[in-house]
Amino acid sequence: MLAADPLVLGVPLKYVSLLVLTVQNSMLVLVMRYSRVTSDTPFYASTAVLMSELTKFTICFFITAKTSAAEHKRLSVRHICNDILGGDSWKILIPAGLYTIQNNLQYTAVTLLDAATFQVTYQLKILTTALCAVMMLGTRLSTQQWLSLVALTLGVILVQIPADRSNTAGSMLSATDPSQLLGLMSVFVACVLSGLAGVYFEKVLKGSRKSIWVRNAQLALFSIMPALFGVLIVDGPDIRQNGFFYGYTAWTWGAIACQAMGGLIVSVVVKYADNILKGFATSISIIVSCVASVWIFGFHISPLFLAGAALVIYATYIYGRSEHKRKSAAEVLPVTSDNSEQHGQPVVAIGRQSQDDEGIPMVSIHGDAKDTELKLQ
Repeated sequence: MLAADPLVLGVPLKYVSLLVLTVQNSMLVLVMRYSRVTSDTPFYASTAVLMSELTKFTICFFITAKTSAAEHKRLSVRHICNDILGGDSWKILIPAGLYTIQNNLQYTAVTLLDAATFQVTYQLKILTTALCAVMMLGTRLSTQQWLSLVALTLGVILVQIPADRSNTAGSMLSATDPSQLLGLMSVFVACVLSGLAGVYFEKVLKGSRKSIWVRNAQLALFSIMPALFGVLIVDGPDIRQNGFFYGYTAWTWGAIACQAMGGLIVSVVVKYADNILKGFATSISIIVSCVASVWIFGFHISPLFLAGAALVIYATYIYGRSEHKRKSAAEVLPVTSDNSEQHGQPVVAIGRQSQDDEGIPMVSIHGDAKDTELKLQ
């Protein structure tokens, strides 16, 4: 029998993780925006990214050490270092660098764009990730998924249209505002980098038996190096003059915490939930961010923005539902045994594909007596 979902205070972990993900997605953009616009002395974004990676690595290192101690019956620094730095850990260098640049661009975009526009536009990462998966992994998308990506793109375009189209001069000014264009370009590049890094990281995970926490520790560790490079090169002279924590407030630390926890929460969601619930959480966070932006920042929601946001939310949910159906179908794999061949009846094994140490695909078969694994030659 399949193991029951873990519970937290009597509530399935997948629902708890999705609630936390919804809150984190909503709070991240709001806190980042608030931390950038409320202080007379803005902090250096490169230092915030570095602190976020250090926080993430500390958490992942602690979890990895706890897991290693339970596995080897004692705490061994050598085993922990081998887990994090050994084997194919070098493969994480590429997504680590891409994610670091993406995180810096997030701060740039949220400084130049209002929170609601940033939150909706940033959902283009679904489109870029899908395109990267098609090109790099050979993933096949259903017609429904392609249509949802088109709807997503149209929704993002609607959000960018100025609210007062009757005022031609005002519209042209808004459309050609350098800061607005720079903010939109930052979001777009961040989405492209998110897609590339996400698909590459997925490819590494599929070819490895290391735990997700070890991979996250590697990702955070190797992100520290490019983040430190950004601190020294981009803001180095100003930091030497004003100090590393110049402009930091409680909201800055809140933004750092939200950014650090984001990837870790997603790891739990990916393990215990599915894309339908994840898409639902993302949709709710968009709504929360937009409503909160009206109250906190005085943002005006125009009919075009409302229509665009609705399209993005709908497309996000439909894409996640289609992805769930595709993965569910892939998990039901026909495996023919010797006995079934004699009767001409295939045995259906329900499980998730994985790979053994030789890289040969495997499928877990969950039976009543015990779990077994078959290599798919």
